[in-house]
Amino acid sequence: MIAIGGSIGTGLFMLSGNAIHTAAPGGALLAYMAIGVLVYFLMTSLGEMATYFPDSGSMSTYANRFVDSSLGFALGWNYWFNWVITVAVDITIAALIIRYWAPMQFLPPYAWSLIFFVLLMLINFLSVKSFGETEYWLALIKVVTVIFFLIIGVLTIFGILGGEYIGTKNLTIGEAPFLGDSPVNKFLLTFGVFIIASFSFQGTELIGITTGETQDPKKNIPKAIKQVFWRILLFYIFTIFVIGLIIPYTSPNLLGGSETEIAKSPFTIVLERSGIAFAAALINTVILTSVLSAANSGVYASSRMLYSMGAQNFAPSVFGSTNKNGVPVLAVFLTGLVIFLIFLMQLGLPNAEPYIIAASGLSGIISWLGIAISHYRFRKAYAIQGQNLDDLNYKAKGFPIGPLLAFILCTVIIVFQDIDVILGKKPFEWQGFLITYMSVIIFLGFFLYHKIRYKTKIIPLEEVNLDHK
Repeated sequence: MIAIGGSIGTGLFMLSGNAIHTAAPGGALLAYMAIGVLVYFLMTSLGEMATYFPDSGSMSTYANRFVDSSLGFALGWNYWFNWVITVAVDITIAALIIRYWAPMQFLPPYAWSLIFFVLLMLINFLSVKSFGETEYWLALIKVVTVIFFLIIGVLTIFGILGGEYIGTKNLTIGEAPFLGDSPVNKFLLTFGVFIIASFSFQGTELIGITTGETQDPKKNIPKAIKQVFWRILLFYIFTIFVIGLIIPYTSPNLLGGSETEIAKSPFTIVLERSGIAFAAALINTVILTSVLSAANSGVYASSRMLYSMGAQNFAPSVFGSTNKNGVPVLAVFLTGLVIFLIFLMQLGLPNAEPYIIAASGLSGIISWLGIAISHYRFRKAYAIQGQNLDDLNYKAKGFPIGPLLAFILCTVIIVFQDIDVILGKKPFEWQGFLITYMSVIIFLGFFLYHKIRYKTKIIPLEEVNLDHK
């Protein structure tokens, strides 16, 4: 449920319409399917390492053990910064969303943000059980909503609701199913949706963070990976298909890609077309739930990453301790403090907001890249050191194709993030470059700092520590 909750959010409820408008239904479906395959390989790679060596540090710990400590250091701080920035942005967005209802406008937005912040910190300070229970119910609301939407959508397509049989005509309207006047342009427009799709799927890697506190991870993590991936893929692919059938890609309503334009969510448009009067209020509630769910997961993930880095000497060792309930209170406290400071910075320096958001823009893809590299090295070391593959509790399928394909796709997505500049469609600007690649610059800064200071080297495969006892 945490993996589902982490990946079903505003990327599905709001940005899916933008994806269809950009590349038509066929292009959007192809892009989401391609990223879905990428995520499948990443989850199986992470599952193999997580069942062999369960740890809350996830990709940071695995890079440290199987590749290079500098990579582990950079991945850990990259992931921590990614989530603290995301949470600060989420509580800001949540305040705008709740004010959709007029009675909730009695408080200014910053007051609502502070209320959400305090609630999130209390949940994460209490115990991991309080976090897990909260996240379970928040995720369940999203899952039920998507299932409800799909049922309503299918009934609308066949004219049972809405009064008009739609069928498949919107799949071939205009230039659909794929936009572009040549195969190259069709590919480029479809590739442009890869960025939206990859953003939508980010959060699935949370399953690796939870392994350090999961009961019987050798049994439950493989089970979760096998079940959750197909459910997420089904939700996304089927949802994109239903939206593409009901709303023409030419509809200007699909451009409402903001987290706060509830009336322009493709979910709202579809439900209103079927005759459901309270559609906007329903989707607003679910989107508020999604944002708070992402923020809740963010506090958990970042505090556990900081805790793990404290245990690995990537951060002061004091953060590697827990209280009697097993909660790393100092890690949670520092994480909360930085979230609060970033939130204040957003309020006091509005011009800095694009840079703040950009600092986490590609961080998720960088984390995926780290998972692919670590798994490739883990499996190579495992073979060279004469270990028996049958002894693994869970084996990732498709090795070495899986991690190599994930590495290539993640690298391409990072390089072509600003594809319009690369293709010469708009001029190069330093400010735009910094905003687009801010997270890559920060990651390289951490990596080079640790590499220069400690003069680390890539661990020879023969010396990789495979002791998991």
